[in-house]
Amino acid sequence: MANDWWRDAVIYEIYIRSFADADGDGNGDVEGIRSRLGYLRELGVDAIWITPWYPSPMADGGYDVSDYRAIQPMFGTLGQASGLIGEAHGHGLKVIIDLVPNHTSDQHPWFRAALAAGPGSAERDRYVFREGPEPGVPPNDWRSVFGGTAWTPAGDGWWYLHLFAPEQPDLNWDNAAVQDEFLDILRFWLDRGVDGFRIDVAHGLVKQPGLPDLGDDYEDVLAPPDRIDHPHWDREEVHDIYRSWREVSDTYPGAQIFVAEAWVANSERMARYVRPGELHTAFNFDFLRCAWDAARFREVIDDSLAALAAVGAPGTWVLSNHDVTRHVTRYGRPHTVGLEPRTERLEPVDLALGTRRARAAALLMLALPGGAYLYQGEELGLWEVEDLPEAVLQDPTFERSGRDVRGRDGCRVPLPWSGDVPPFGFGPGYGPSWLPQPPEWKAVTVEVQAGDERSMLELYRAALRLRRSHPALGDGGLRWLESPADVLLFERDPGFRCVVNVSGAEFAIPPGATVLLASEPVADGRVPRDVAVWFEV
Repeated sequence: MANDWWRDAVIYEIYIRSFADADGDGNGDVEGIRSRLGYLRELGVDAIWITPWYPSPMADGGYDVSDYRAIQPMFGTLGQASGLIGEAHGHGLKVIIDLVPNHTSDQHPWFRAALAAGPGSAERDRYVFREGPEPGVPPNDWRSVFGGTAWTPAGDGWWYLHLFAPEQPDLNWDNAAVQDEFLDILRFWLDRGVDGFRIDVAHGLVKQPGLPDLGDDYEDVLAPPDRIDHPHWDREEVHDIYRSWREVSDTYPGAQIFVAEAWVANSERMARYVRPGELHTAFNFDFLRCAWDAARFREVIDDSLAALAAVGAPGTWVLSNHDVTRHVTRYGRPHTVGLEPRTERLEPVDLALGTRRARAAALLMLALPGGAYLYQGEELGLWEVEDLPEAVLQDPTFERSGRDVRGRDGCRVPLPWSGDVPPFGFGPGYGPSWLPQPPEWKAVTVEVQAGDERSMLELYRAALRLRRSHPALGDGGLRWLESPADVLLFERDPGFRCVVNVSGAEFAIPPGATVLLASEPVADGRVPRDVAVWFEV
């Protein structure tokens, strides 16, 4: 791939604890990833993104980091990580790792020193400590996205800020030592050959001076800010940080990239993160949040492409990730309204409907200009495991919501590779995985699906082969063609068309068209409801 490989790359997200277990302890690990590189190469992706593999108490699935320059012992060693990077490169795969700059673990040496040093110390200035207006009252009304107040007492009359769990204290990005530390962390991993970084909570980091009250008691990990001048989300000053990071990465040979996890108010705000000299790409969460609705899909696609074209950046499309309900389940609720909150009573899931729509959505996403991110298991058609026993739930949202919100564990259940009973080849034996897999997954293992042209896995493999070989696909533009209101129909040069039928009536593709790939069988050129087709005219 050329130095602009990222503009149309398909990148596969690996939730490391749930991908593959090499040592049989029930947890995925570095060597597990290494053992499945051939699978990823055959799938046809260009790169992998690995969720945090650093030492961590695991209060939030590894997003509470206690050491940014080492590997969590449960996952392996630094030497094994270096070996994985080198072997992935040998398979033609780039390696992107997660970076968590908004907060550390409360077990990080810096935070432990801050608690010990007391008010007014240089150690405390690396975090956000404040006094409350009166004893027992937090400094302001900010809420944690996991539930409850965003402030925890330090034990001496002061409080520390955590926009996530109390075990994740927020760093003070006005502090020069914090800025220098992360520049050094970037160099540490770039020196070891990584090809880029996914930036966790990229829209966070900077807080408004004075920390004014928000005046709103609602926060959610999946909710973008509803205003531009938010006191702790999407502040203008974050862009200075990313310009300094880009200066570091640009000193390395090749093309190392940054991708932003930025929950922002609109496409124009998203595009600000990928202006020249800043980050390279940003997840398109507006696309992920779409209901199964043709008009809404078209609106998001148009808005996104226009905003990104204005800054010379490519689209980056995504349907699922480790934070959201898997899209087979979302699309399987007949009256879906988009990215569903986990706090509401929801309709039962029609898995056949959800799978049919997910197959069509995959072809839609992979036909759009730019790049795409796949979440592990979507290529198998995995659904959200919504009936995990409460005793096994580990997402901090569950306890902090008073056990009202089950959290994100249902999309993090380990992958099924082979066999008829759990753990379905996840590890080298029959010991349980860290989260239990549903017995029904025996029908969707890699072993079962491989070679079955009707399977979700083979649909993804075929789509990725065509995406790589067809000159119209990847980066570039599109033109919408005339179609009924509930049908998405667009053309990409030379000669490629994609149709997604969301209507209740069949849609006829032009006579003589050559079908390249269809999400479901198409007879006599008539595209049924909830089906996508790639074709040439």
